[in-house]
Amino acid sequence: MKKPGKTARRRNKEPEFFLNRELSWLEFNTRVLEEAEDPSVPLLDRLRFAIIVGTNFDEFVMVRIAGLEHAVLEGDTAPDLAGLTPSQQLQQIAERAHQQVSRLYKVLKEELLPRLAERGVRIAAASELEAPARAALARHFRDEVAPGLTPLAIDSSRPVPLLASLSLNIAVLLAPAEGEEELRLAVVQVPARLPRLSRLPGESSSYVLLEDEIRSEMQALFPGQGVLEAVPFRIARDSELDLDDEGGRDYLQVIEEELKKRRRSLVVRLEVEAGATDALVSRLASRLGVDAADVYRVPGPLDLRAFLPLCELPALEDLREAPRKALPVLETKEREQIFDTLEARDVLLFHPYDAFDPVIDLLERAAADPDVLAIKQTLYRTSGDSPVVRALMAAAEQGKQVTVLVELMARFDEQSNIRWARRLEEAGAHVIYGIRGYKTHAKMTLVVRRGRSGIRRYVHLGTGNYNDRTARVYTDFGLMTADPAIGEDASAFFNVLTGYSDPPPMKKLAMAPTRLRERLLQLIERERRRAQGGQPALVRAKMNALVDEDLIRALYEASKAGVKVQLNVRGVCCLRPGLKGVSENIEVCSIVDRYLEHARVIHVHDGGDDEVYMSSADWMPRNLDRRIELLFPVESKEARQKALQALDRLFEDNVKSRWLQSDGSYKRRRPAKGEDALRAQDAIYQDLQRGVQRTRAAETFEPLTSPEG
Repeated sequence: MKKPGKTARRRNKEPEFFLNRELSWLEFNTRVLEEAEDPSVPLLDRLRFAIIVGTNFDEFVMVRIAGLEHAVLEGDTAPDLAGLTPSQQLQQIAERAHQQVSRLYKVLKEELLPRLAERGVRIAAASELEAPARAALARHFRDEVAPGLTPLAIDSSRPVPLLASLSLNIAVLLAPAEGEEELRLAVVQVPARLPRLSRLPGESSSYVLLEDEIRSEMQALFPGQGVLEAVPFRIARDSELDLDDEGGRDYLQVIEEELKKRRRSLVVRLEVEAGATDALVSRLASRLGVDAADVYRVPGPLDLRAFLPLCELPALEDLREAPRKALPVLETKEREQIFDTLEARDVLLFHPYDAFDPVIDLLERAAADPDVLAIKQTLYRTSGDSPVVRALMAAAEQGKQVTVLVELMARFDEQSNIRWARRLEEAGAHVIYGIRGYKTHAKMTLVVRRGRSGIRRYVHLGTGNYNDRTARVYTDFGLMTADPAIGEDASAFFNVLTGYSDPPPMKKLAMAPTRLRERLLQLIERERRRAQGGQPALVRAKMNALVDEDLIRALYEASKAGVKVQLNVRGVCCLRPGLKGVSENIEVCSIVDRYLEHARVIHVHDGGDDEVYMSSADWMPRNLDRRIELLFPVESKEARQKALQALDRLFEDNVKSRWLQSDGSYKRRRPAKGEDALRAQDAIYQDLQRGVQRTRAAETFEPLTSPEG
C-alpha cells in the first residue's frame, strides 16, 4: 500500500498546553489501584484490580520505559509535547512508579490477604508451618518440584543464564568456597509449568507460594554448601520488535526471528523481595546490567498473577460482583436467518451488555450457507479456542473463498496469532500476514452472498477484537449492516490489503493512515464553525487514549470558539482541560469499573442532526499514521439512539468516574446533595435490558386490524 504524503503540521512549543503521556498512564494505573483500595468494591474484585495494576505495569515497563531507555542510550534529548526529555521522563516515572508499587503492596498485605484469611483462605509462610504440614510440604517438594529444578552457578566462567522476561527465579547467595573470600551467586529458575500456589495437605484453603516452598528446601539443591540467602526475583525485558528488514525475507520468518531476539533483549527492570540484602541485590543488578533506579524492592510476593485462582474460588461467590447475563439482542429466528435480519435493519451490539452471539452466528451461517461465495476478515487478537477461527476454517474446508488478514504484530499475542494463521492456511484459507510497515488494527468482517436479487454484502464493523472471551469484559460496539455503500467500501478496503492498489475514495468509511485523522478534524472543525456562527455546538468522544497533537489543538480551537467538548478517555490523556482561554469548555472523565472501557465513539451535534461514528482507532499518532484503522458511521435511528444513550450515561456517572484536572490529577465525582447515585455500567445494562423487554412485549401482542377485532 502506498504511504500517504506527510502534511506540514504546526509544532509550536507550548508545553503548558499538554500533559506527558507516560505520567498520564501512571495516573490511569493509579485509578485502577484506587479500585483495589476501595472498601465498597467486593473483596475478590479488589484482588483482581490489584493483579491488573501489576500486569499493566509489567507491560508499561517492557514497552514505554524500554523505549525511553533506548532513547537515552541513543543520546536523544528532544522534549515531548509536555517539554520533558527522555531522561527527565524516566526520573519522574521512577519516583511515581516506586510510590505506586508501595501502595499496591500495602493494600495487598494490610487489607486483601488478611480479609481473605478471615474467610479461611490463607497464604502461609513455609517457615511458619507446624511440623506435620512442614513434613508434607517437604515430601511434595521432593516428589513433584525438585526433579524439575536446576541450580545454576554464576561466576567468571558461567554468566547469568538466559532468563525469560517476567519469569520467576530465586537468587541464592552462597558462602565463599574453601580458601576464598568472595561470596558466590547462583540462580534457581521457578518452573513456569507448576502452579504458583501449593495447597497444603489436609487444609482445603491454605496455600504456600511455590517460590517459598523451593526456598525452604534450598539447602537440598546445594548439598555441602553454605546457603546464606535465597530471594525470589523477576526481570522485565524490552519487548518491542525491531522489524527493519532489508533482506526481502518472508514476513512470518522475520517475526519469528524477532520473537527469539526478545528473549535476549535489554533488561529494563529487576524486582526482588524487599528483604534481600544489599550484597545480593548489588551482585544481581551488576550481573544483569540494571541501574539502581530500575531495581524494585517489593514488600511481598512477586507477580500477583499467582493469586488469580483465588478470584475464581466457588466457595467465595459472595465476595465477587454478581454475574450478569448478556442480553439477547436478536431472537432465535433472527439469528438463524441473520442475512434476512440484516436486510431488514442494521444491528448495533454493545458488548458485554449485549451477547457476542450474533457475530458468531454471522460467521457460522456464512460458513454453512451454499449461497455464500466469500468471507473476508481481519484478526488482531482472538481467544484460545476461538469459534471465529473455527467458523472460518469450516468455510474454507467447504470450498468458500476465505481471506483472513492475521496481524502478527499484536503485542504479546504474536506467537498465538502465528499458530492460528497456520491452522487457517491448512484449512484452505488465504492468509495475509499483515501489511509491511503498518499494523492492521481495523475490525471488519465481509460476507459476500448470492441472493435472489443478485450479489449482496453483509458487513460487521467493530471497535474491539473478534474475541468471544474479552467480549464478556471489554465494552465495545459492533455494527452489523447490509448497507450497499458500506459493503462496497468493505470490498475496496480488502482489495487494498490483499492487492496492489492505492486506497480508493470511500463512500461512508474513513481509513487510516490516509483519511481518518482528516475526517475527525473535519467533524471538529464543522462544530467550531457552527459555534462561531452562534449555533449550539457539541463534540463528545469516547476513546482509550488521546495523544495526537493535531486533534488536541483542534479541540482547543473548538473550545475557544464556544463548542462544548466532553471526552471520556479511559487511559492516557495529553490534553489539559480547564485552561483559561484555551480549554475552559472541555471536560475529560475516565471510568474504571468491572468492565474495561474499550469502545471508540465520536458524536457531533451538527446543528441538531446528530451524527455518530465509531472506530477501531484511538486518537494517537500510532493509530492515525502507522496503523490500518477504520471509522464508520452509525446511521439508523435506532442504533444511533442506542449509542447516544450510552454516551449520556457515561458522562452522568457519579460513582466510578474521575474527572481530569488541569494539573494532570483526577478528582472522583460523588453524588451531589439530593442527587441519586448513578453507576454508568449498571445504568447502561438496565437501559438495554428495558429496551429488549419492550421489543419482546411489542412482538407478543397482535395489533388490531379492524374495529371489530
